[in-house]
Formats: sequence, structure tokens, C-alpha cells
Amino acid sequence: MRKAIIILAAAAMTGCGIYKPYTRPEVKTDGLYGTAETTDSATLGDISWQEMFTDPQLQTLITRALENNTDLQSAGWRVKEAEATLKSARLAYLPSFNFAPQGSMSSFDGATPTKTYSIPVTASWQIDIFNGLTNAKRKAKALYLQSKEYEQAVKTQLIASVANLYYTLLMLDSQYNVTEETAAKWRQSVEMMRAMKDAGLTNEAGVAQYEANTLSIEASLHDLAYQRTQTENSLCSLLGEAPHPIKRGVLEAQHMPQTLAVGVPLQMLSNRPDIRQAEYSLMQSYYATASARSALYPSITLSGTLGWTNNNGIIVDPGKLIWTAAASLLQPIFNANANRAQVKIAKAQQEESRLAFQQALLNAGAEVNNALVQCQSARAKTDLRIGQIKALERAVESTELLMQHGTTTYLEVLTAQQSLLSAQLSQISDQFDEIQGVVNLYQALGGGRDLATGEEK
Repeated sequence: MRKAIIILAAAAMTGCGIYKPYTRPEVKTDGLYGTAETTDSATLGDISWQEMFTDPQLQTLITRALENNTDLQSAGWRVKEAEATLKSARLAYLPSFNFAPQGSMSSFDGATPTKTYSIPVTASWQIDIFNGLTNAKRKAKALYLQSKEYEQAVKTQLIASVANLYYTLLMLDSQYNVTEETAAKWRQSVEMMRAMKDAGLTNEAGVAQYEANTLSIEASLHDLAYQRTQTENSLCSLLGEAPHPIKRGVLEAQHMPQTLAVGVPLQMLSNRPDIRQAEYSLMQSYYATASARSALYPSITLSGTLGWTNNNGIIVDPGKLIWTAAASLLQPIFNANANRAQVKIAKAQQEESRLAFQQALLNAGAEVNNALVQCQSARAKTDLRIGQIKALERAVESTELLMQHGTTTYLEVLTAQQSLLSAQLSQISDQFDEIQGVVNLYQALGGGRDLATGEEK
């Protein structure tokens, strides 16, 4: 009968969650990537950042950022803090020992002083019957793992940010070069228009219009130069360095992976550090709830003392060996309602963490779909943009010839030239959008993580 009662009590406590370890809640990943095709294979995020970004100068910048970035260093210290917390939780299983020597002197009516002393070592050990210490250790371990994932999330974000800023610089360089070449051609056109005016083939309005457009293009060069400086300064900030010019390649020489494998949504649970971080937060909440439930049950503590003393009613010098042993049980009575309230608070926080985990997964799926569509859209415009530019080049050439022979106006030439410049700048933007889409997809799939890391047991 007694054994049956013990078994039923153990089963009841297991069912209430103080012994049961965390298990991942059921998550729905169907359609998480939208209309993107999924295959159960390696994803773009499974390759190292060195393989992803082959530009040597970009690789150098990423290496410097990983070494010097202050946010990443702060994340590293957070890991060390959580590691110390976990170590402290593990040491709670061991008895605590204290060395507490005492001594005193007393005299009555001028008599010879009486000297007493005791040199004890005290020990205390809490028996973890109801998993209070175990749940605290599991919570501390979840905190430690979460801090590691936070560090990895900062690293992933840092790699992607450096790459995006680097490619932004290359885009601005290309746009500056195209604009500068266009400005030079327009200056030649202004001289041509003046010659035509002198020959009576055009008027002052046409010359003034050409000069105004040329000055507008030259002014835009200063805007592009300012944007490049801003981008360089932002990149230097990520590198943990003072502002300085950035050595870089050219946009046309960049090569990105052509195959955009996204795998299956379930892979993100193990790849993306922010999702793993959200799950470890849920795990902490789970064990916090279990720890709050443990406080409803008795706690048993063993204590003892071992040492020497002469304070035993008879003056003895040297002292004699003394030892004591005791056990205590603490069962909450008047504060039981407060403990139950703590359980409700912990359960509510656990539910909040569960919803945050689900939302993190949904956000991740949207990021993958957005990046994939961005890249595919930019690639789809490549041939169209090439055809557009060729057509506009013919239009510029034709309208210039027609204007020289007096069969069209300068306004048609201006329109054709402005359209050509706009198309050339858009082509550069399309190239950048494709590269940025690949970078964003790489980050969205958990790229840049440490591929050979193991969890501490």
C-alpha cells in the first residue's frame, strides 16, 4: 500500500511538470515560404561565408569586422556571463562548506579571564527531491545556449551588413561612373548646340536647356559622392574603425551563386540563430514554470558541524572534538498562495514565449520569400533592361542625326538622352538588387553560422 502511494505521488508530480524535460511544441511549417519550391536538400545558408563571398577585399572586410565589431564583442561577454550562471547552477548540487572560528574572553569581579573558542566547519546540503535545483540548472543552461545563439545572430547580421554595404559602394561607384560619362557627353552636346546656334540651326532656348540638364547631371555627381562617403563611414563603424576610404572591386566582377536552394522550412529551426534563440527563451520559461511549481513542495536540507571547542562547560585546553548533524524540512504554508501566484505568472510568461517563437518562425518564412522574390525579379529584368538600353541608344543616335538635319527638335533629343541615363542607372540598380537579394536570402536561411559547433551538455 505504501509503495502504491509513493508511485502515485511520483506520477502526480511528474504530470504537473516538475520532472518532465522540455519538448518543442508542435509547429506548422506548411507553406512557410509562400509559393517557393522546397526540396529536402542543402540550402544556400549551409555554405560558409568565405564560399559565399569570393571577393578578396570583401573577405578582408568581413574578417576585420568579426575581429573588431563592438556589438559582437559584447555578445561574446554575454555568453561568458551566461556560462558563469550555468556553472553556479551546477555547483548548487554540492554541499556548501563554511569555516567559522569564534573566540571570547570573560571575567567576573576581577577574576582571571575565562577564554573560550570554537573552530568549526559547517556544512549544508539541499536534497533535490522535487527538482528545484535541476529546473534551475536547466533554465541556466537554456540561458547559456540562448546567449550563444544571440552571439551567432549578431555574427550573421554583421556578415550580411558588411556585404550589403560593400555592394552598395560598388553600385554607387558604377552609377557615379555612368553619370560622369553622361555628363561629359552632355558637355560635348552643349558645344555642339552652340555651334548649331551660330549656324542658325537652333535657338538660344535649346542651348540653355542643354546647359541646364548638364548642370543637373553634374550636381547629381555630388549627391552620389556624398552617398558613397556615408556608406563608407557606416561600413567603418561596423569594422570598429575610424572613417577612412574603403578599398574595393567593381560591381561587374561580382559572382553570386546561381542556384537559390531554400531547403524545407523545418531546416530553419536548426539553421537560423534567431529562431533557436526564441526557442531557448521558451525553454527558459518552461523551466521557470517548473521551478515555480517546485516551490510548492517541501525542501529538505541536511546540515552539520565538525570542529574543536573548549566551550563545553568544563575548561579544557586544548579543546575537544565536537560534531553535530541535523536535518530540516520546510513546507510552505502561509506563503503557499503567493507561490501559486508565481506559478500563474510563470505560465503566462511561458505562453508569451511560445507565441514569440511561433511569430519568429513566421517572420523568418516571410524573409526567405521576400529575398527569393527580390532576386528572381532582378534576374528576370536583366534581358529586358539590356534590350531597353540598346533601343534607347539607337533612339539617341537617331534623334541627334535628325536634329542636325533640322527634322526634329532638341526636346526629343533631351528626352531620349535622359531616358537612356535613367535606364543605365536602373540596370545598375537591378544588378545590385539581385546581389542584395542573394545576400538577404543567405542571411534568412541562417547563413554565416559556425557549422561545427556542439552544445554543451
